[in-house]
Amino acid sequence: MADKILTAVTADGFFRVFAVDATATVQEAQRRHDTYPAATAALGRTLVGTSLLAAAGLKNEDDLLTVRIQGDGPVGALVADGTAQGTVRGYVQHPHVNLPLNQVGKIDVARAVGHQGILAVTKYVGVGDPFTGQVPLVSGELGEDFTYYLAKSEQIPAAVGLSVFVNADNTVQVAGGFMIQALPGATDEALDAVEKHVRTLPLVSEMLRQGLTPEQIAARATGDDALKVVGDSPLAFACTCSKDHFAEIMATLAPSDLREMIEKDHGATVTCKFCNSKYTYTEAELNTLLRKAEAHD
Repeated sequence: MADKILTAVTADGFFRVFAVDATATVQEAQRRHDTYPAATAALGRTLVGTSLLAAAGLKNEDDLLTVRIQGDGPVGALVADGTAQGTVRGYVQHPHVNLPLNQVGKIDVARAVGHQGILAVTKYVGVGDPFTGQVPLVSGELGEDFTYYLAKSEQIPAAVGLSVFVNADNTVQVAGGFMIQALPGATDEALDAVEKHVRTLPLVSEMLRQGLTPEQIAARATGDDALKVVGDSPLAFACTCSKDHFAEIMATLAPSDLREMIEKDHGATVTCKFCNSKYTYTEAELNTLLRKAEAHD
């Protein structure tokens, strides 16, 4: 079943809520990057969080949002792109990280990501320069960190829940999340009530394993069975890379670098960080790129 992001508004009009079943999306990321459980959970939560921010904050077809997380944990940097068209892509610097379970028997995402570092979100919205908001990590669990980003950088009171369940064979069983954002007019009492309610929720992965849909998760997250569903949109792991795209980049290299590839290796292979796709260039193709590079040198 294809992944989807649901958008809804609470009956009182105080909150906008997004909920997503991102299982197939995170499964694809795990397969492409061959991540181990701790890295899978960290990358999966990053992809889910990015998809929720993109659904909430991007409007036009060409808009793009990039999330960069750099903590002091063993997985290193986490990077994800989200689009208004419902696609995400991303990678983790060190994919082969597994750790002992934490004190409650769950994957120790906070230790994998680290407690010190930053979460930065850059929006490319087609007009003017891109805007970047950056906050320090507050827990490394990532749900709390996305919540803190929204409060401090975008001044939006919010609650974010992100969850990935990894099987014993490293594959992803379920992945998903929710994001509740306060709308203008939300009262302090309503904010307090939602905050207290969110603390009592089971993990999103547990709800997904019980068979709950995004709509049911949104209702559960807000405690509102009378949610007004605004719509839903597809979500998928998709990369924009191509052989032609990397060829354009290689044509900007110094001619001496291209000559070295030709003389030493008689070809080249480029790997996309975001999706792990590999593109091979023959000696003849490199000679074509060299001529282009020399023409611009």
